[in-house]
Order: sequence, then structure tokens, then C-alpha cells
Amino acid sequence: MNRKLIESQNPPLNTAEDLILRGIWEYKTYNVVAEEAGYSPGYFTNVVAPELFRRLSEITNERVTKKNCRALLESYVATCGTPEKTLPRQDPISFSATTLQDISPCFPSGAVALGSPFYIERSPIQEQVYAEIGKPGALVRIKAPQEMGKTSLLLRVLDYAHRLDYCTIYLNLQQVDQAILRDVNRFLRWLCASITRQLGKDSNLDNYWDEDIGSKISCTLYLRNYLLETIDSPLVLALDEVNQIFEHPEVAKDFFSLLRSWYEEAKRLPVWKKLRLIVVHSTEIYVPLQLKQSPFNVGLPIQLNSFNLEEVLELAKRYELNWADGEEAKLLMGMVGGHPALVHTAIYHLSRGDVTLTQLLQTAPTSTGVYSSHLRRHQAILEEQQELAFAFNTAMTTPEPVPLEPILAYKLSSMGLIQLDGNKAMPSYPLYREYFQQTLRKR
Repeated sequence: MNRKLIESQNPPLNTAEDLILRGIWEYKTYNVVAEEAGYSPGYFTNVVAPELFRRLSEITNERVTKKNCRALLESYVATCGTPEKTLPRQDPISFSATTLQDISPCFPSGAVALGSPFYIERSPIQEQVYAEIGKPGALVRIKAPQEMGKTSLLLRVLDYAHRLDYCTIYLNLQQVDQAILRDVNRFLRWLCASITRQLGKDSNLDNYWDEDIGSKISCTLYLRNYLLETIDSPLVLALDEVNQIFEHPEVAKDFFSLLRSWYEEAKRLPVWKKLRLIVVHSTEIYVPLQLKQSPFNVGLPIQLNSFNLEEVLELAKRYELNWADGEEAKLLMGMVGGHPALVHTAIYHLSRGDVTLTQLLQTAPTSTGVYSSHLRRHQAILEEQQELAFAFNTAMTTPEPVPLEPILAYKLSSMGLIQLDGNKAMPSYPLYREYFQQTLRKR
């Protein structure tokens, strides 16, 4: 499998992935494998396994899951033949670009896998976050528009925490049913149940949930007495895409004030010092909160920005493009700025020889260019939400930055379509202006 992974432009198995595959062959659960190896079950379930199965699915052209993994791989290897030798297993953290110089890159999509040589370190931001989660009762807030590298950074923070022997919990609020997000009681029960499951413990919600004291206190007692009191190491709770809750203001007010209360409790109760919160979101908070009840004005704020010229040149170098003079990088940035996903996509296609830089720039703002899927995805959202389309059109057709209604501005900013200067907006990149001026004008 290591040989096939490399041939298909993927890094070979890392330590945790190796453990999962061996566990599957022995019919073990993630909890058992994690416990035997000293890992957090949640780390296996929510971080390692999904990425492993995604890569195996690319190799086999079948959807690989835990249930069918053994049968599919046995069939695949029987068909392809047994490799003559097995590559040595390597730890993802020590994996470097030099050890992968003969590996062709895979198409950039979603978070950049641990150990990938094509991940550009966000220094000194990563070091700041690493240091912060080592502090008792820490709170880290990571904010950036979509596809700016938030989840890639978060994967590395959780991996770092795991290597410190912390318990790690990753929860993506995009995966929560809307019916749950609309009801604070159901949402807090979901939160507690999800943390419990990732810790490998049995649910004990009904013994702690009390309608007379309310769901917020019930949730707090459950987290403190049933979870935090019973673990020896710190617990890193990473909440990704929390902007999903912004759409439900009443739930948001209760939940965010609860997060703030847990942060404040760490100042007086030792048990709460075990909790380290990481809150990741795409937009500014647009739900009105009282100053002392908001978690968005405390802790360490992290803003992920676009790549600078040096980072674009470093990525091009890792793809073995000769951009030493920087002129090509400047031309590309003239179209897409330093947007990490857009830059990565362009460099990937250029490294393969699919297109020249001149051709790429000419077709970029069209439905036939390398960004066609990205642009059509944004276009579909604008067509579904006419208020957003109208607001964005206003920003495009006004020569100077223009004020927009705050909620619409925040939504467009989270999509990465506009940049905000105070309360005024302008299109983020020429790519968006050129493409949407044509498509919105037609409509």
C-alpha cells in the first residue's frame, strides 16, 4: 500500500495510519487500538481515519470505509500484485520535502494532510498557538475566510497536542443537523455526547441533565464532573466552523456565553485549567453579545492571511518550478492575490505542464479555466441568495470601497469574495471581479 500511495502521488502511511490498518486487520475498534497505542480515540476517529480512507479511496477508485477496508484492499492487492519491497514507515512530523522529491503531488483539495511537503508553515503563528495551548485554561480563536488554511493549521495543532499526551477532541459544526443547531438544549446534549464518544467513555447524560437547573448548567456539570475530573491530562476541544451557529442568534448567545464562563472558571477552579479551547470561524461574530459574555474578546486571536510573495515562491519551489526571479509569482498574485487555495491550484497545474502561466491567467476568470469549479461554487450560492448577489454586485461596480449591510458583508467576507476595510467592502481579487462582472451582468 505504501508503494501504491507514492505512485498515486500520496505520502506513505504514517504511524497512526499504520496502527489503524493493523487494527482493522485484527477486527479491533478505534477505541481499543487507540488505548493500546496511547492515542486519543477521538484523534483516530475524527482526524486520522477520514484522511486515511480518503487517500485509499483515491488509489482503489472505491469508497473505502472501516467496514469494507480489509475486503477492498485484499481484492485490490490481489489484482495489482504484491510489491517486491515495502517502504519504511515514516513519522509525518519528520517527513520533509527532500524525502518526497520523487513523489508527484496530488490535486490540492481541502486540508493539507499531515506530513505533506506542500504545506507552507504559518510561522510564527503555529508557534504561538502551540505555546498557547500549553497554558492552563487557554482559549485560541482562529479566524479566516474559507479555504485560507484554517483546518490545515488545526490538524497540526491537534497533532502537536497529541504528542504532548493531551486528549484531543475535534468537532466540525458543519456536520451538525440544523434541527439540533436551532435548539440550545439539543445542541448542548450533542456537544457533551460527541466529546464523550471521542474520549471513549460511556454516555451518562441522563444522570446529569436536569430541566430544573437548565441545559447550560447541566452541560457545565457534565463536562466538569463526568469528563474533566476523570482524566489526568489536559483536554483540547477544537470547534471548527462555529460560524454555523451565527445563523441561530438565540442559541449562539447561550453557547458563546457558556464558552466564556468556562474560560473564566479556569481562573478560580483547578479542574477547568485542564480545558483548552480552540474556536475556528470564517467571519466576524455578528450576533450581539454583552462584552463580558463573549469569548471573542478574550484569549489569543489568530488571523490567517493570504500568502506573501516569499511563501508563494516557497510553494513553487516545492513543486520544482523555477520562479527564482519572482516575476511569475507576481503575475499570478496579480490575479488571485496570495489566496492559499487559488495559488496552490495554479502552481499544481503549472508544475504538471497542463497549461502555461499566460494561458492560465487568460482563462482564469472564465468557466473553462483552472478555477471553474471554485467560481461556480460561489456563483451557486449567490444565485440562491439574491441579497448576497446584490450586495456583491454593489461592491464590484463601485470604484471605491463601499459600505454594505453588516451581515451580508460578513457572509461575503467568509466566502472570501470581499475584503473589509472597517465597514467598507471591495472585491478580494481581480479574479472575482472579472468573472462575476460577466455572470451577474448576464443575469
